Amino acid sequence: MLWTPKPVQLSVVIAGVVCIALAGPLSAAEPTAREKAATLKQQADAAAAKVTAAKKAASKIASQEKTLAKAADAARDAASKAAEAAKKAADALITAQEALKNAQAGTVAAQKAAKTKNQEVQTELAKLQPLIDQEIVVELTAVAAEAETRRAAAEKVFQASNEKLKALQTALQAAKTVERKAKADLAAAEKDLPTKTEAAKKATEAKTAADAAAKAAADALKVATDAKAAAEKAAQMTAATAKATAGTAASAAAAAATAPENKELAELKTLTEKVAASTAAAAKADAEKITAATAALAAAEKKNKDAQTAAAAATKAATDATAAVTAVTAQIETLKTTVAKAAESVKKADADAQPVRDETAKLQLALNTITTEHVNKLQASQRAMVKTDQFVMFSEQVAPIFAKRCLACHNARTAKGRYNMESFAGIIKGGEQGDTVLPHDGENSNLFLLIEDGSMPEDSDPLTDEEIAIVKKWIDLGAVIDAGVSPDASLATIIPKLPQPASPESYRVPMPITALRYSPDGKTLASAGYHEVLLFNAADGKRTARIGNLAERVYGIDFAPDGKTIAVAAGTPAQMGEVKLFDVATGKLLRDFVTSQDSIYTVKLSPDGTRLAVGGADRAIRVFEVATGKQQLIIEDHADWVMDLAWSPDGAKLASASRDKTSKVFDAVKGDSLVTFSSHGEPVFGVAFSGDNKQVITAGRDKKIRIWNPENAKQIREIAGFSNEINEIVVTPEGKIFSCGADKLGHEHTLADGKAVHEFKGHNDWVYTITYHPGTKRVATGSYDGEIRVWNAEDGKSLLNFIAAPGYKPPSATAAK
Repeated sequence: MLWTPKPVQLSVVIAGVVCIALAGPLSAAEPTAREKAATLKQQADAAAAKVTAAKKAASKIASQEKTLAKAADAARDAASKAAEAAKKAADALITAQEALKNAQAGTVAAQKAAKTKNQEVQTELAKLQPLIDQEIVVELTAVAAEAETRRAAAEKVFQASNEKLKALQTALQAAKTVERKAKADLAAAEKDLPTKTEAAKKATEAKTAADAAAKAAADALKVATDAKAAAEKAAQMTAATAKATAGTAASAAAAAATAPENKELAELKTLTEKVAASTAAAAKADAEKITAATAALAAAEKKNKDAQTAAAAATKAATDATAAVTAVTAQIETLKTTVAKAAESVKKADADAQPVRDETAKLQLALNTITTEHVNKLQASQRAMVKTDQFVMFSEQVAPIFAKRCLACHNARTAKGRYNMESFAGIIKGGEQGDTVLPHDGENSNLFLLIEDGSMPEDSDPLTDEEIAIVKKWIDLGAVIDAGVSPDASLATIIPKLPQPASPESYRVPMPITALRYSPDGKTLASAGYHEVLLFNAADGKRTARIGNLAERVYGIDFAPDGKTIAVAAGTPAQMGEVKLFDVATGKLLRDFVTSQDSIYTVKLSPDGTRLAVGGADRAIRVFEVATGKQQLIIEDHADWVMDLAWSPDGAKLASASRDKTSKVFDAVKGDSLVTFSSHGEPVFGVAFSGDNKQVITAGRDKKIRIWNPENAKQIREIAGFSNEINEIVVTPEGKIFSCGADKLGHEHTLADGKAVHEFKGHNDWVYTITYHPGTKRVATGSYDGEIRVWNAEDGKSLLNFIAAPGYKPPSATAAK
């Protein structure tokens, strides 16, 4: 929140007169305190000038005395020749000495008068100083208010332009939406046209086949109809023959009955009976043919009906399919027109928006400049008010007290009483007992009462009287935050950053090598030191530089791709953690990225060197823009320390290793958690991506290297056979895995099949860190006892070893005995 002071009345006694000054405009008739001070200073300067003139006169007389003395000496030497001249010179010397004595007396008096006047001036200035300070406050406050007026006016102009731009951008987006939809519809229609064309082709072919089938069915129906008619006609003829035969047979039978002895009549009877029987059989056969023909006709009629129905359906389908092709073709033409018009609309909307966009950008820059100016002037006003006891700087006076004495128990992880004091916002928000700070009422604020009676900090020494007074004064003056400081910023990031202790010129004992990295050109090894990073010539192990101003222990080192800068993660356990960027050539601190309440264990630059990822004991993963130091992401997805991080080769993903027994993969832009790998079952200390981006490799306390798929977190294979926990892994683009651990060894395996290639033996203590340089084919390892070893990666042989401790002298063999 921004703050402006209330008018304050000051009473100051000047030359026995009580002067009252209000923090507002002074009357024109009465000179200001600074004008009075200026007058007094002029008087003091005049007195000083008189003293200076007297000193010059005395100096001149002294010079003359020296000249006359020399003349007198010369005259005495030539007394026999110039006695009178000597007498005159001696008299002149006496006169000069008297003048010098008088001048010196005048100088002493002038100095005494000037000293007295100066004391009077200083006394008057001391009396005027409160009024001067208050006048400065009034003027700076007025300047800040004027800056705020200009800032508000600039913001109003910017907001108006921005609103106009939003409307134009909305219109542009609407036009783009229409264009996108038209293009999508056009693409869909063009994609659909071949399908519909093919369907129309098939429908036409099906219609042709159906028409042919219908014609065949019609032809078959005609045949069946003709066959039935023929059968019926044959039956009619057979019936007529049967009728005639029946009459003949009856007559023959009657005749044969009347003349049984007539052989011819008997034969005629037999013949007619045979004919009748034959005719009856033919009639039966005709009846069966009629039945069959009738059935065949019915079947042909049904088949013809079905064929005609199918033909009609096929005709309709073909017609519809052809119509669909025609419709899609017409739709495509219409959509092409729509897309063209939409593109023109987008072009016009963008052209309309561009001038406003440019103007808004200019106004934004102007607003930023004016806002910065306003903040600077308000800060100047606040600093002036500190002198007049009207303001307390939260970041410089209050936050350091809270950070040092309160955060151990009142942070995001262990917020006793649900009171999180990691930020100004959290302090003001209060805890489970409600408001802890009552602005302008320190006496009744719980925060003051708890620290005043010694209740807090719990189980620790109470705050000093001075610290308590500062906190109360801050509350009484409104409990506000400094201009330009974010209420949500952690206390660790806003308190004054003091330089870290200097590293010792000589190390009494070696420090554990907790971080080690090759420079991109392979010529330099950067190693962890005590409050520093040590740079060594990679060929001979000679120290080339020391980069200091770091926390006690260095846990992570990473070179930029061009090798010109080096990022360092460090920390003082349970106190603070930091990440800094240095110039390698000069050791100059270029950027201070983050400060946390505990150690930061890992820092990794993205493949292109534009982003930087860090992780540590606060369980968070943070991503920063290297060029500006701006924090782009904060990922709070782990339940315990983040021990290591790795960028995917394309820079799109981040993989993590955590003490919470998991490894995770995140979207490096959005921060979204993509997958979690939980198969280790123990803390995970190292993580890396394969060169092809398709595998993640992790290792830790379970004594195994595990290779898994970053898409589904499924394990692909594991590498076992380690006798102790694995501290760090390095995976090369060509598919090599280098690792080191508590077994005092370095290892090389192949990623493709997990086959062991080399074992790097020689260390006498845990190996904490390992680094590889592909150009030189060198591996370097660092151990707990401070030793660095360099190896040939091609045959596993040791090439170099040295203790990375400046000035350290190992105990002699005699001393050891």
